[in-house]
Amino acid sequence: MLCIKNGTLHTASCADDRVRAFAADILIDEGKIREIGINLNAPEDCPVVDATGLQIYPGFVEAHCHTGLDGTAIGYEGQDYNEYNDPVTPQLRAVDGINPFDPAFSEAACAGVTCIATGPGSSNALGGTFAVIKTAGKRVDDMIVRAPAAMKCAFGENPKRCYREHGISSRMTNAALIREALCKALQYRAKKEAAQGVLSQMPAYDAKCEALLPVLNHEIPLKAHAHQANDFFTALRIAREFGLDITLEHVTEGHLVAGLLAAENVPLAVGPTFTHASKFELQNKSWTTPGILAKAGCRVSIITDAPVTPLHYLPLCAGLACRAGMSESDALLAITLNPARHLGVENRVGSLEEGKDADLVIADGSPLSMDTSIKAVYINGVEAHRA
Repeated sequence: MLCIKNGTLHTASCADDRVRAFAADILIDEGKIREIGINLNAPEDCPVVDATGLQIYPGFVEAHCHTGLDGTAIGYEGQDYNEYNDPVTPQLRAVDGINPFDPAFSEAACAGVTCIATGPGSSNALGGTFAVIKTAGKRVDDMIVRAPAAMKCAFGENPKRCYREHGISSRMTNAALIREALCKALQYRAKKEAAQGVLSQMPAYDAKCEALLPVLNHEIPLKAHAHQANDFFTALRIAREFGLDITLEHVTEGHLVAGLLAAENVPLAVGPTFTHASKFELQNKSWTTPGILAKAGCRVSIITDAPVTPLHYLPLCAGLACRAGMSESDALLAITLNPARHLGVENRVGSLEEGKDADLVIADGSPLSMDTSIKAVYINGVEAHRA
């Protein structure tokens, strides 16, 4: 048990899209927020942390990165997030490659990033499933919040570049491969259903088709890598053709079509923006994009795409978006509740509410400011960092 007293809480419930600030105490028990209130009476043997004059935020949530799969080590052995032998690999699972001892995890925790979605990279038309995990732990099985959480697919330059000599040289081919895989999975599902469990009538096991069944059954969404505006609409077109759930990732040119994206009402993860324009489809990259999309009515998460931008810079990226015109409330939501919803884990993380995981950041100011110091971070009620 732990009681944190006299702090100023900054939170938003799942029923409220505004960040509210108020003075209160937090009682933590068995890794969960047990109670939030004023002048809480902690049990006699309960440790107490005095947060007088300090600000308390939900643990920050990264909606899209490759941490643990593309480590800090240089060279082939340190990288595990792209499968270059096949452009269509939906059967890959992030949990089979994540290295919890990647130093990026501890660096992120010290910066208040307590929960992340990480998974296969963006070279493959279909890349495999992402996992939502905490940033503290030694065994990935014990860090999981949700797995699988989404099926990665990619549009644009990355598949074209990585598979130019192996089957993909145009956006049209890439889209066709995704459609082909989904069609095969639909037929595979129909045959399984028709067999009604009779083994002799079941189709031959197909790992790729099997991996796509949760997508077809609305258990997980497609997680579509798309920087360029035309790629957004190809991804959405395919999702609508097959009746699938989808989230858009990167959304670099989102500010050019903000109204159209708002009408689609799909979650958007914007970034990485703290980089230079390293390829053609990033030519319109701007820090104004998250704010423009939020003002248009889109649900926006800000992402680092780590290691493209180091994961511990997530709060800084939100601060830079705020400096470029995003409201402070929208910027805070973009690294807390919005990414939790984006990932389907808002019942556990993303806001300070009774019953949720005790992932907290205690700071001496706003995390959107470079002058702020993170004083303590808790993950599942356990202290992960103290300044």
